[in-house]
Order: sequence, then C-alpha cells, then structure tokens
Amino acid sequence: MANLSEVPHKEGIYERDGTLYVVGSRYIAEVASALANETRARILELIASGVKELDEIANKIKQSKANVSSQIRRLENVKLVRSTYTPGQRGVRKIVELQVNRVVFIISAPSEE
Repeated sequence: MANLSEVPHKEGIYERDGTLYVVGSRYIAEVASALANETRARILELIASGVKELDEIANKIKQSKANVSSQIRRLENVKLVRSTYTPGQRGVRKIVELQVNRVVFIISAPSEE
C-alpha cells in the first residue's frame, strides 16, 4: 500500500505509478459508472495484456469501431486508458493502452498528521 504522504488528499482522480486514486463521492461515482459496463470492461481486459489498435479491439469484441471509440473515450475521461495516433496504410491508426493497473477508491481522504 502507498505511503499516506503519497495518497492524494484533495477530491479528484489522480494517476500515480500505475495506480488510479479516486477521491470523493462525485469522482468515485464517475469512475464506477465508467467501469459498470460490460463492453468497457471487455476493452480493459483486452488491453491489460498489451497495447491494442482500435480495429483489433472492435473485431475481438464484435462491436463497431465507432462504438468502441466512444467507449474508449469514456475510459480516457476517467484516466483508465490512453490513446495515441500513428500513421497507418490508410489514414491514422488509434492505439489504446492501459494507463493504470490498479484503482483505489478513497471514500474519505486521509487526514494529514
């Protein structure tokens, strides 16, 4: 577990060393909502094994690229994944990677001592 001095005290969503700290009820609800969807959970499961292209994710979970892109955007908004763009043979390829490997919900921020 992280040293208390490393745990964020202010409400918000923070990424530190592969851990996403979610502090406060508003932010917990936001991240929990992003996680509470089977398609997004499957996307996270796929990219946990390594970086994937949008096309590959869409094919593996049998969803349209537009829907997968929308779901990825939702995961990006809460800092769970990161997307980059690289040149492809026909246009630009969207590459998706997991930004964290652990999520910690902090209901009450630790008091500073």
